Amino acid sequence: MSNKLAILGGEKTIKQSHNEIFKWPIITEEDKKAVLDVLDRCAMSGTDVTVEFEKEFAAWQGTKYALAFNNGTSALHAAMFGCGIGIGDEIICPSITYWASVAQVFSLGGTVVFADIDPETLCIDPDSIEKRITKNTKAIMVVHYLSYPADMDRILAIAKKHNLKVIEDVSHAQGGLYKGKKLGTFGDVAAMSLMSGKSFAIGEGGILVTNDRDIYERAIAFGHYERFDDRIQNKELRKYIGLPLGGYKYRMHQLSSAVGRVQLKYYDERCAEIRKAMDYFWKQLESMSAIKPHRVLEGSGSNMAGWYLPYALYNKNELGGLSITRFTEAVRAEGVANCIAGCNNPLHTHPVFNTCDIYGHGKPTRLANSKDDIRVFDRDLPVSEKIGSMIFSVPWFKKFVPEVIEEYAYAYRKVCENYKDLLPDDKGDPANIGTWHFFKHG
Repeated sequence: MSNKLAILGGEKTIKQSHNEIFKWPIITEEDKKAVLDVLDRCAMSGTDVTVEFEKEFAAWQGTKYALAFNNGTSALHAAMFGCGIGIGDEIICPSITYWASVAQVFSLGGTVVFADIDPETLCIDPDSIEKRITKNTKAIMVVHYLSYPADMDRILAIAKKHNLKVIEDVSHAQGGLYKGKKLGTFGDVAAMSLMSGKSFAIGEGGILVTNDRDIYERAIAFGHYERFDDRIQNKELRKYIGLPLGGYKYRMHQLSSAVGRVQLKYYDERCAEIRKAMDYFWKQLESMSAIKPHRVLEGSGSNMAGWYLPYALYNKNELGGLSITRFTEAVRAEGVANCIAGCNNPLHTHPVFNTCDIYGHGKPTRLANSKDDIRVFDRDLPVSEKIGSMIFSVPWFKKFVPEVIEEYAYAYRKVCENYKDLLPDDKGDPANIGTWHFFKHG
């Protein structure tokens, strides 16, 4: 292969598409047959298939209860309601996450206090959590960001010390492990997206899991009217059975649950192949000090689940100060189309969390039910505010095909080894790197 960078007129590294190695989810005749069965029975809005999916998912997850939703956003919404979050309550959440981790709290009368992230894990920083606990703090929203397990030992200790609920957003890490235990089984409740872009992909949907019967029943009462009936045991909730307390219809449609039952059979096996492929990719680049994998090592008892949205940490000082913008531009020129700098922008910098009066309170919705201006905490989020210049995406291989993986790894290595050729035309990074809808789905 030519050593001259393609962006400077050299030969491109990746000359053909390799769609099969990236195609996801894997849909087989078994998935199609399951969907057709639902269609043939005109059972799309029923619950029989969904209930079976919930039972199987709970058994796989290792929790007593699972409740299926139409998407991950509504599952997280119900998790908040399940934990009793209401007027004036504060939930601590990392600023670096998709908006659906926390924006729903406004509709409950609560608000969000943003915490910073750890620069290595990119998950919520326990030290930052401690600094933000007030008399109004009710819960911690833990996001296992980009498949990386958060520091659950420290987070649970903080929650216990301050009597806080812990909600796990496992949308990026379904089936992942932290020290040998499955993510989503540490907190009081967990919820996750299962839409078609995720590693556990069923079409469109979400699911809530918990061992707490009261949280489970409150989640049912919030948006599952057809199941809010005499099966409810909670005496307070039984007064209101029949109509959803949240006024929402949040059930999963059965085409998704049918696909989910099939996908669950093969998910762990497919994730193992993804991890094998991704580990092989990083093995090819282990001598490149400027780019470091965002991952945990398998031997730790933790893993990267299905490695949803693989990323790398960037150290420009190892490449003579080369901007991440110029670096990723050069990699894309080599044929790696989705090598992008940054991720979603920090939520605390968006007007929705600063100035927007969503419900007509006459003041920003984030402050509608707060006596204090919690935005003061936004002034101390240094890692979140520089995230765009710290990380970039790498290919998400779904199959282990060594020769193809090596080709993509070479594209990154080629740019690292010839970085000096890029310095003269480097215009630096723009003021903002990233987008609000980086994940392109919800």
